[in-house]
Amino acid sequence: MAETVAAGKAGHLGLSEVTVEDIKRGQAVHPVTSVQSELSLWTRDRLTDVLPYCREQDIAFLAYAPLGRGFLAGRFSSFDDLPEDDFRRRQPRFQQDALRTNLAIAARVREIAERAGVTPAQLALAWVVAQGEHVVPIPGTKTPKYLIDNAGAADAEVTPPDLADLDALPAPQGSRY
Repeated sequence: MAETVAAGKAGHLGLSEVTVEDIKRGQAVHPVTSVQSELSLWTRDRLTDVLPYCREQDIAFLAYAPLGRGFLAGRFSSFDDLPEDDFRRRQPRFQQDALRTNLAIAARVREIAERAGVTPAQLALAWVVAQGEHVVPIPGTKTPKYLIDNAGAADAEVTPPDLADLDALPAPQGSRY
């Protein structure tokens, strides 16, 4: 890939779903500009290692699934709310037993969002943005309605007490995949 940049066919190199050691190995060959990994209120494992390393190295961190695959936006209240062909039906966090527990997380996000005067999606995105200037959430959406809601996160004013309450949320039940 470094040769691709040298040939002018790519401007920069980024890595996806890597450890700090992977980033260091990449940097030994060519500067790493960005790292993409899942980060949300219910996927925070990168906060302890990869995110601080990216901050130290001035590497952009592209946070995918910042809305917990739509769950943190409060769009689901049961497994049956997911369309029959939806990939989330196969993910552990969306299975009915885990979902019952995880709904409490979404309810707490909704409470804090109401207090902050924003939607749950805007609050979840604002929390990701609050993780550092180098962090860029990349939410996915299928509808203009949700795109507009997500864009409203740019104007969300989330207070330090709100962020502390969000940081105190429990980990979800079930693994990512």
